[in-house]
Amino acid sequence: MESKRSLMLRLPPEVYSLIILIGLLTIFTIFSNYRFLSYENLRALGRLLPDLGVVALGVAMLMIAGEFDLSISSQIPLCSYVMITLLKSGFGEILSLLVVLGVGAVLGFINAVITIRGRIPSFITTLGTMLLWRGVVYVWSGMMPIPLRPYLPETSILALVFVSEVFGVPVQIIWFAAVAIVLGLILHRHRFGNWVYATGDNELAAKEMGINTALTKTICFMTVGILAALVSVLQLYRIESFAATQGIGFEFRAIAACVIGGISLRGGSGSVIGAILGIIAMQTIDTGLILMGVPVFGVSAFIGIVIVVFGLLVTRAGRKFVS
Repeated sequence: MESKRSLMLRLPPEVYSLIILIGLLTIFTIFSNYRFLSYENLRALGRLLPDLGVVALGVAMLMIAGEFDLSISSQIPLCSYVMITLLKSGFGEILSLLVVLGVGAVLGFINAVITIRGRIPSFITTLGTMLLWRGVVYVWSGMMPIPLRPYLPETSILALVFVSEVFGVPVQIIWFAAVAIVLGLILHRHRFGNWVYATGDNELAAKEMGINTALTKTICFMTVGILAALVSVLQLYRIESFAATQGIGFEFRAIAACVIGGISLRGGSGSVIGAILGIIAMQTIDTGLILMGVPVFGVSAFIGIVIVVFGLLVTRAGRKFVS
């Protein structure tokens, strides 16, 4: 009996993530009178999930490298404001998109430089830049919403690319899948992925192996910034309006999704599959509780419970595995 228990506790974190996700899907399907599995709800999930999912995949890679980025919640509205400002100024959609992605890369680079050169925890760095960029957005925009539609051409290429449907499937979920595949190949099939895991597991040992840990972390930070910029455009075209509050709360929700997906807070372990399961679980909780009529504060409480339970499972599994 004891050996069976030990075997169960030695299962990969992704298995626990899958069990939690299946349990959540079962609970919400039953208690929502099967409305959770309706086409309308699944279609809505496909449109909403990538907002958090795309940037959370980047956060997952950064966490595996041993760092955090809390500033994504400010990077998203900042990039969204830059995008709509460029469109108002007469820039083309494609050029504006490229500029915004560049802005995201620069924001990630700034976080990397401060963290690496300043030798301070990324939690502190990105907490500071989160507040800084949020203040910049509030001042520049005056906290006023800006409609997108007046500044779009008659035939919007990006609207077709970012908010259309392919055979009834929201194109946003295709973008999410594409990002997951690319990051999955990089992390699990490319040499750079080995650098990311080695850097997060033991940075000193990684340096002795000849790995440029500073460059590795910088690329991860910049990846998060680029994906935050992409999410800002996805949101902008989906809601057809800029809002200074875009992305608020994404910093902790992304980390929570990664934790539920089995990404270690200490770095060095985790997978893209686990991150995907955690992201789906987070969106499932949001949608399921809303369908059940639970107030907003109840959603946060339920997510907190799931995170603590999963953390206890993984911690116990890790101790048992070591023993």
